[in-house]
Amino acid sequence: MSLPFAVVVVLLVLLAGSLYAASEVDPYKILGVTRTASQTEIKKVYKRLAKEWHPDKNKNPDAEDMFIKITKSYEILSNEEKRSNYDRYGQTDDTQPYGHGQYGHRHDNFYFDESFFNFPFNNKNNRDFADSKYTLHFNQYVNDVVPDSFKRPYLIKITSDWCFSCIHIEPVWKEVVQEMEMLGVGIGVVDVGYERRLANHLGAHRTPSILGVINGKVTFFHYAVAKEHLKQFVEDLLPQRLVEKVTDRNDLQFLNSWHDLNKPHVLLFDQVPIVPLLYKLTAFAYKDYLQFGYVDQGLSETANLLKQFNINTYAPTMLVFKENIDKPADIIQAKGMKKQIIDEFMSNNKFLLVPRLVNQKLFDELCPVKQFHRRRKYCVLLITGDEETFSFGNQAFLSFASTNTKEVVRFAYVYQRLQQPLCDVLMQNKDSMSPPQVVILERRNSAGKVLYKPVTAWNGSEEDKQRLLEELERLQKDPSMLNYDAMLPELNNEFASMFIIRWIYASYDYLSEVIDDILHNNWREMMPLLSLIFSALFILFGTVVIQAFSDSSEDKQPKPKTKDGTKAENGSPGSSSASSRPPKKNFVEVTELTDITYTSNLVKLRPGHMNVVLVLTDASKNILLSKFAKEVYSFTGTVTLHFSFLNIDKHSEWMNTLLEYAQDAMQIDADEDDGGNRKIDYTGYVLALNGHKKYLCLFKPVYTGEDLDSKSSEDEGGASGGRSRSSSRDDHPPPRKSNRSRSISTLQIHHKLDRLGLWMERLMEGTLPRYYIPAWPGLDKITPSK
Repeated sequence: MSLPFAVVVVLLVLLAGSLYAASEVDPYKILGVTRTASQTEIKKVYKRLAKEWHPDKNKNPDAEDMFIKITKSYEILSNEEKRSNYDRYGQTDDTQPYGHGQYGHRHDNFYFDESFFNFPFNNKNNRDFADSKYTLHFNQYVNDVVPDSFKRPYLIKITSDWCFSCIHIEPVWKEVVQEMEMLGVGIGVVDVGYERRLANHLGAHRTPSILGVINGKVTFFHYAVAKEHLKQFVEDLLPQRLVEKVTDRNDLQFLNSWHDLNKPHVLLFDQVPIVPLLYKLTAFAYKDYLQFGYVDQGLSETANLLKQFNINTYAPTMLVFKENIDKPADIIQAKGMKKQIIDEFMSNNKFLLVPRLVNQKLFDELCPVKQFHRRRKYCVLLITGDEETFSFGNQAFLSFASTNTKEVVRFAYVYQRLQQPLCDVLMQNKDSMSPPQVVILERRNSAGKVLYKPVTAWNGSEEDKQRLLEELERLQKDPSMLNYDAMLPELNNEFASMFIIRWIYASYDYLSEVIDDILHNNWREMMPLLSLIFSALFILFGTVVIQAFSDSSEDKQPKPKTKDGTKAENGSPGSSSASSRPPKKNFVEVTELTDITYTSNLVKLRPGHMNVVLVLTDASKNILLSKFAKEVYSFTGTVTLHFSFLNIDKHSEWMNTLLEYAQDAMQIDADEDDGGNRKIDYTGYVLALNGHKKYLCLFKPVYTGEDLDSKSSEDEGGASGGRSRSSSRDDHPPPRKSNRSRSISTLQIHHKLDRLGLWMERLMEGTLPRYYIPAWPGLDKITPSK
């Protein structure tokens, strides 16, 4: 009886512990809402309770624990999946580890809660409030952290309740967070037990993980968790070109760039050789407004700068230069320079005394839209040019603006050539207005509506200064003097041409990140890129293999025989599909067959390749080559075909010797001279020569003046497939020449190659008869006749 009794006691204790745990974290009771409460009601109650119990506002000793309970309850009830899970099983998801598996096991309606064993990893009462202070949610990350990362980097830790390794890095993490937060680095903690969606979005697939976010880009920390490594990681997140090293050699170049960059320049004097991280972070936060330089006081190359500006070497000194590079516009000096002091110093010196309007963002900040009567901001705008003739007036306007003490007035100038649409609107209501011109305006809404008044044509004279001063004094008493209104267009971005440079820098940063990920085997994050690379390589490799097999098939053709046993192997340099290949060039490359090119273009021609040779004379060369190029152009895409021409006036002996080897195939027309000798005219003949297999195919020209439809483009004995040479001789005896002049007209020569295209098609199909020869005529036969 004792054993069953003990089992009952254990079950009762387990059940009591579960009920106690469930009652302790009941989110409905903590928030004071019903189980049917809507999300709007829950959110409203949460905001009220969070403000009431926030530890910074509520001094109650239990405020911290209560604030954590309120936050956890809201996390459960604001998530439909977690809320449904709690309603069904009483599970708060407070003990779930990262991953699909659960350390807590559910059996039917009984949930086994590990908190019964009082492990420290999962006890929310033992959770450090520091992590809760930096806890990030998905919407908070997207709406707040990502935009803010363009002004400061973020250091984020990925953790979970059941993370043993997280305990080991906690002391280092706390120390680094305390130091980095003072410097202005954003801190975040993502608990994957509650924000698995955010963890997946960041690409964090294990705990603990530490990552940095800057400019919306996520970079993982891959080294041992040590204070020095984490500080270096944060520093490496920053762009490398934020701060320029300034010495006596480049100080004037650095300070004189204010006009081109349209920014004040800041110089920090310190004794350390490396730029302090605080200064780099400040440079990143104000990179759109200020240009930063650093002077190492320990270098001998900076002695003149220290003497020129009377720098105290015992404390860091920060100078701001605006239009006057000989005298700083503002200065701070302190041993313990805090971030708050630097931020205030930078905010007060974000703009030049008279900045140039280079984009819409600068215009919005210099001349904000009127919100209240007491917050009016008037903008005195000088419309001028960037030529040398305007320099005196521009300098006078700067001198006038430097004496201004009114907070409600801002001075700026604009180049008409670069901001033509804006200038056209402001100058359209006054006849014969041309720059330089001073306009006072007040912006009324963000859509571009302004009230303005053209004051005076400006040339920098004392009269112009006095007239402008009187108008400003009058404006302070009577704002209604701005009697013109207009809708201003958006300003052109004058620095848009620098986009290419920024793109190059961004590409370099991305490649560096990819290489870093590969070196540290961050394969899960690299899978999309690796998949794209391997897909491209597979397609490329497959294309090469298919092309290789296609080329090899052209070299290996079967050898079918004709009906009468005549050898007519189908060893053409390509198949019919080859002729349909598009030409690789927009011209036909034709070389002359001479004693120099004889060996390479014929005797040692690669197997499977053929040389198509046009026979011509000096008189017919230009005409026949032009016609030849047109007829064979569609076949130039075939890599196994080469095109040449043979001048019969120079190499008649070689031609005669070649055709003697194939006399049985030759039925060539000849002219009889007065002595009765037959003189063969080879003009317009085309030879397809296979140098490796030693055979040729012959094209005989078609003479004009006869019925071209009834006359084949080839000699039927020498060009038709499927007929023997003897039968073709009987069926088509050679025609006799009519009594006409031996000189052939230009039109007749041109038409000799009319049927060459059809003959080329049959050559590619392999249906032309071949005339084999024992050997190609020797080099002595190709030598030009003397």
